[in-house]
Amino acid sequence: MSYRKLGRTSSQRKALLRDLTSDLIMNEKITTTEARAKEVRKTAEKMITLGKKGDLAARRHAAAFVRDEVADVHEEDENVVIQTVLQKLFADIAPRYTDRTGGYTRIYKTMPRRGDGAPMVVLQLVD
Repeated sequence: MSYRKLGRTSSQRKALLRDLTSDLIMNEKITTTEARAKEVRKTAEKMITLGKKGDLAARRHAAAFVRDEVADVHEEDENVVIQTVLQKLFADIAPRYTDRTGGYTRIYKTMPRRGDGAPMVVLQLVD
């Protein structure tokens, strides 16, 4: 099998990847361990590719994976606009990468984690 088990059962691993991918889309930058970041990069790139397609089937596939969570709240005129992670993916993030064929994320290595010395990285979306 060509993926990391991350010391979890399959359901726990899927939940972890869903959460970290949703957090990456929401915040556009996360700090995590190197092994987790390399696995999250795969799912995040797939979600952004689905966002670039933009059709109903792609939206449903992405909705089945990412968490249904509020990503942004802002005010337009006198209306309060609440944007979910899925809406942010399709409206804000995917249009940024229309001219790119891949490589939407970047990994920066940082200091090891205090306590167990696990290699830590910053995973962020490319500008």
